[in-house]
Amino acid sequence: MQRDNMDSEAQKSKKFKFSYVNKNLMNISHSVGEETEMRSRGEADDGRLFESSDSFLPGLHDDVALTCLARTSRSDYASLLCLNVRFNMLIKSGYLYELRRQLGIVEHWVYMVCDPRGWEAFDPFRNKWMRLPKIPCDECFNHADKESLAVGNELLVFGRELFEFAIWKYSLTCRDWAKCEGMNRPRCLFASGSLGSIAIIAGGSDKNGNILKSAELYDSMTGKWEMLPSMHSPRRLCSGFFMDGKFYVIGGMTSPTDSLTCAEEFDLKTRKWRKIEDMYPYVNRAAQAPPLVAVIDNQLYAVEYTTNMVKKYDKERNSWDELGRLPVRADSSNGWGLAFKSCGEALLVVGGQRGPEGEAIVLHSWSPKSGVRNGTLNWEVLGVKEHAGVFVYNCAVMGC
Repeated sequence: MQRDNMDSEAQKSKKFKFSYVNKNLMNISHSVGEETEMRSRGEADDGRLFESSDSFLPGLHDDVALTCLARTSRSDYASLLCLNVRFNMLIKSGYLYELRRQLGIVEHWVYMVCDPRGWEAFDPFRNKWMRLPKIPCDECFNHADKESLAVGNELLVFGRELFEFAIWKYSLTCRDWAKCEGMNRPRCLFASGSLGSIAIIAGGSDKNGNILKSAELYDSMTGKWEMLPSMHSPRRLCSGFFMDGKFYVIGGMTSPTDSLTCAEEFDLKTRKWRKIEDMYPYVNRAAQAPPLVAVIDNQLYAVEYTTNMVKKYDKERNSWDELGRLPVRADSSNGWGLAFKSCGEALLVVGGQRGPEGEAIVLHSWSPKSGVRNGTLNWEVLGVKEHAGVFVYNCAVMGC
C-alpha cells in the first residue's frame, strides 16, 4: 500500500525504530544483569573471573552514562567497544546514534575513495584518517565506476558486478560492509539525495543504456526500496538534493546530445513532481560531470566548471549570483575528480593538488556565514591526505 503522507510515515518509522531499540536495550540489560549476577559470584560459564560490576560506566546511573557516551566523539567508539560487554552491545544496537540525534549531537565525517586501496573516513574534529574494511565485492565492482550516498547511519556504494548492478552498504553500527537490497529498477548515473533516514534516487541509465525518468525511495530503517511517481523527463548525468523539505533533480541529459536546463521538484507530501524551467542554465555536455551542487541552510550552491566559480541560487528570481572562486581547479577535468559537498554549516571542496612534496588530496571548507569579501571566499584547509593522487573517485558526507 502506498503512503499518503511520507512525512508522517517517516515519523512512525522513527518511533517504531526507537521503541524497538529501547526494547532491545531492556533485553540487553536483563541478559547482562543475569550475567552480572553470575559474575558477582566470581565466575562465568568458562571459569574466568570477572569484576562484580558491569554497568555502562561504573559508578554512574545508566541514564547519565548514556548521555555521557552519546557526547563522546565517534572516533573513540572503536576503543570504547572494549570497555565492557554492555557498551559493546549498546554500540551494535544503534541506540546511541538515535540518542545522539535526539540530543542534537552531530559530527560530520567525510568518506571518500582517492586510490585503489579503498574507502577512508576523515574526522575533521580530530583531524584523523581511518581506513574502512575492504568491500567484499568481485573484481568487476572493484574496478568499475561507482556512485555513493550517505543516508542515516549507512554509506551506500553503487556499482556494477559481472552480470548486474550491485549496492554495498557500510553500517556504522556493524562497522562492516553488507550487500544492500537492489533497486526495483537498477541504474547508474542517477541523481540522489538524502534527508535523515531516507534517500531518493531519480533518473539515470539502466544496464541497456536506456535513460530513465523513474524514481525510488530508500528507507535505511528498513533497508527497503519503494517506487515513486516518475519525473516529467528522463535524464542521466544529473544531480539531486533536498531543500526546504523537497527533493530536486537538476541538470543532466535526456539523450546523448540534448542537455536539460530545467529542474524537477518532488513534494513528499503530495507525491507530485513540478518542473522548474531554466533553473540550471549551465548545460551538461557528454564529457562533463553531473552538476556539482550543495545545500547549506536550505540555500543552494553550485560550481560552474568553465570559470571555477561558486554560485548561489536565488529562489525568488530563479537565477544565480556569483560569489567567488574555488580553491582548486574544476575546468581542467570538466568537473570530474572533484567533490563539492555540504558539511554541517560549511561548503566542502575535496580535490587534488600537486606540490614540491608530491600529490595530495586537500579538503577545503568555507562557511557562508563568514560572507564574501571583495569577491573572495575565505577557504580554510580542513585536512590533507598526502601521497593519495589528485583524483577523488567518490565522496560522501555523513552527519550523525
